[in-house]
Amino acid sequence: MKEVSAQDLGALIATVRRILVGSPPLPDGSSRTWNLYLVAGTSHLAEGWRDRVPHLELASDAGGAGVLGDAVREAGAALDLRLVWELPADVIPLPPGWSERARPVPAGLAVAGGPLEVLHFDPYSVVLRLVARGDEPDYVMALEYQRRGWVDLGQLETRLAAVVPQFSSETLAQDPAEFRRKFRGLRQLIARDTEQRRPA
Repeated sequence: MKEVSAQDLGALIATVRRILVGSPPLPDGSSRTWNLYLVAGTSHLAEGWRDRVPHLELASDAGGAGVLGDAVREAGAALDLRLVWELPADVIPLPPGWSERARPVPAGLAVAGGPLEVLHFDPYSVVLRLVARGDEPDYVMALEYQRRGWVDLGQLETRLAAVVPQFSSETLAQDPAEFRRKFRGLRQLIARDTEQRRPA
């Protein structure tokens, strides 16, 4: 499959909106609204930090199940786009307040009203998830969140401390000590990057 551009992301969101307009209302007759979250490289794509990504990483409040997940998969198949549907909570415990830290997307992707709200997933949760996965491209992606001012290292460490007690083999697909080692690697990468970017 082809790499994905910001134009492809816009087309996917527009297609999902069209599909959801036909969804039945809630039992009380009110219209239903869904949150579609952009995650990791997809956020970078939407913000113009990258021109292309190999696939779109998306999530919703309900994981991959339900009407929104079906609509996204239908739209992705129609547009021949590769999708990864993974809520960061599937990998790590989410730090408290994650839903309040969701960020608005650029105006071109956000349409007022209608059945779909598109947001960037909480950057702190995403960075912790990237650390848990822990390969080099993940560290580079996490570093970009810090460079752009979306994540503060001190706040990230505070949020990590809040979730570490919840780590177990059921909530994290690795030893918590291994996660801490990977997190130290990210901290060192940020420190080196900050030093290199400091004016001489």
